Amino acid sequence: MFVDTAKIMLKAGDGGNGCVSFRREKYVAAGGPDGGDGGKGGDIIFEVDDNLSTLSDFRYKRKYAAENGENGKQKKSFGRRGKSLVIKVPRGTLIKDEATGKVLHDMSNDEPYVAAQGGKGGWGNCHFATPTRQVPRFAKSGIPGEEREIRLELKLLADVGLLGFPNVGKSTLLSTVSEAKPVIGNYPFTTLSPVLGVVRVGDRSFVMADIPGLIEGASTGVGLGHAFLRHVERCRLLVHIVDISGSEGRDPIQDFETINAELSGYSPELSERPQIVAGNKCDIADEEAVARFRAFIEEKKLPFFPISAATQNGVTPLLQAVAAKLAALPPIKIFAPEELPQEDFEKHAEREITVTEHDGVYFVEGRWLLNVIGSVNFQDYESLQYFQRVLRNSGVIDKLVEAGIHEGDTVSIYDVEFDYVG
Repeated sequence: MFVDTAKIMLKAGDGGNGCVSFRREKYVAAGGPDGGDGGKGGDIIFEVDDNLSTLSDFRYKRKYAAENGENGKQKKSFGRRGKSLVIKVPRGTLIKDEATGKVLHDMSNDEPYVAAQGGKGGWGNCHFATPTRQVPRFAKSGIPGEEREIRLELKLLADVGLLGFPNVGKSTLLSTVSEAKPVIGNYPFTTLSPVLGVVRVGDRSFVMADIPGLIEGASTGVGLGHAFLRHVERCRLLVHIVDISGSEGRDPIQDFETINAELSGYSPELSERPQIVAGNKCDIADEEAVARFRAFIEEKKLPFFPISAATQNGVTPLLQAVAAKLAALPPIKIFAPEELPQEDFEKHAEREITVTEHDGVYFVEGRWLLNVIGSVNFQDYESLQYFQRVLRNSGVIDKLVEAGIHEGDTVSIYDVEFDYVG
């Protein structure tokens, strides 16, 4: 089954906890803290696999988690890093944030994409030894890995998209000009999923996609084709195939107008894509019908080619025109990442916070604080003031006061530390 959308949940690995340990060796007069750091949690990484053509693997597995980092060990030994999880997807897959619909990455090249970062490992107690704190009996917990819900959308990478009503000859044309083997039958909706084929014209080649037939209302969800309009979005050129003979009892001019209206309804940008019109089944059409349709298309300033996909009559001039047009068009569209909206943490008070104290160090934890820290530039004065306001408005400062903090004590919020000033 062809599956081109999927919603999945990602959970990167948590960082391992730091270790609390002290040296106890024979003949060593003075020991000391020697707890090692926890290992970093594994990332979740997406990679392109050209052996895949659908997202069907994601129908049955919806949750993906990377390995957690190992806890730190004695003798300042670091915990093992968590193993990253690599997820393979077809080339042309878009990775979107489910909550906002924003594009995070376009998997159209061979570059891997880290969709969820593993958490950093916590420090062992050897980091907290000072002249006044020689026996630190605490260590830092590992930072949780990122969690996010994403949507995968497959948009095929094709130079040319074949458009038209069902049973107008799109599959027949693709099968005669390439090695592709689409299903061909004398009934509507023989093509239930997009089919790609490589077409060679002289020393040039391009990828052509047979898109399932569209009908009126496709852009609003009617019929089968609406589910595949997304695959036309990358196409540099559209070849609009019309049954010029009217063998299905439809008017070819009305067919042309209907399909273009659906393109416009789905995406105004798509409706502006360059088009070449092919009047198919001209071998069984009367000359008057061909001349009428040609005049209509030429009035719209579009190239027109009468063809017969079954007999290959007129197909060569069509392919030559397609190759020449592609040479003048920009490359296949690659979707740029979109910036996610920045949450205003000042407006959200009373979030979940925990404060624990060990030997004068106050540890503040709350998963939302990870996002705050990631949004703050601690070298910038205004950004630092924003961070201070968030701590006050969210109740962090009040929690610290309740815990008995004094001026000069150390506050530790994950991988950020500072001295408290009342």
